[in-house]
Amino acid sequence: MDPLAEQIAALGRRLFDRRLLDIAGGNISARAGGRVFITPRYSGGRKHWQLVAGDIVSGPFATDDLLADPAFSREGKVHLAIYRAFADAGAVIHAHAFHVLPFCAARRPIAPVLEQTHKFGVVEVVAEAQAHSDDLAEQVVAGLRGKEEIMRSQAAAVLAPRHGIIVVGKDLLAVADALERIDWNAWCILAQRLLAP
Repeated sequence: MDPLAEQIAALGRRLFDRRLLDIAGGNISARAGGRVFITPRYSGGRKHWQLVAGDIVSGPFATDDLLADPAFSREGKVHLAIYRAFADAGAVIHAHAFHVLPFCAARRPIAPVLEQTHKFGVVEVVAEAQAHSDDLAEQVVAGLRGKEEIMRSQAAAVLAPRHGIIVVGKDLLAVADALERIDWNAWCILAQRLLAP
């Protein structure tokens, strides 16, 4: 089995345990050379993120061959569009992170309130588009434009309204690290409302 597939499967289990992915879904992918490795359709709903390396779908990202694979994630179009648009994108996580979702529902950006998230800047909201659509892929790519340096350094992120967060970076570990930092940052914004003035 490919070690990248094993890493993706293991990461999915870890992120699910940390409430960064949920049963409703999400996706994890990484690229190596001209190939993309991505979690399959229904990773959350049917597998509850208990994936093994053999579950991971792979194929070239420069063509649409993967779209014909019945196991290819419906949100995989976003991942393919990102890899085609950004040469430095090494990994992508689309997540339904617990503390981030209120911001997606409210269509509100996440400002960096922690020192550890300052480098990501404001996590902005892209224009709303239908899930699983080419339009969503285009909106996410447009929202990431101008964040290439952050992506090369570690990771950049955007929010899809009523949907979730998309984090893109140099490799899987960098992207997972950014996702959790942004989620804790989101919690701090929400928790501040509970503090006495």
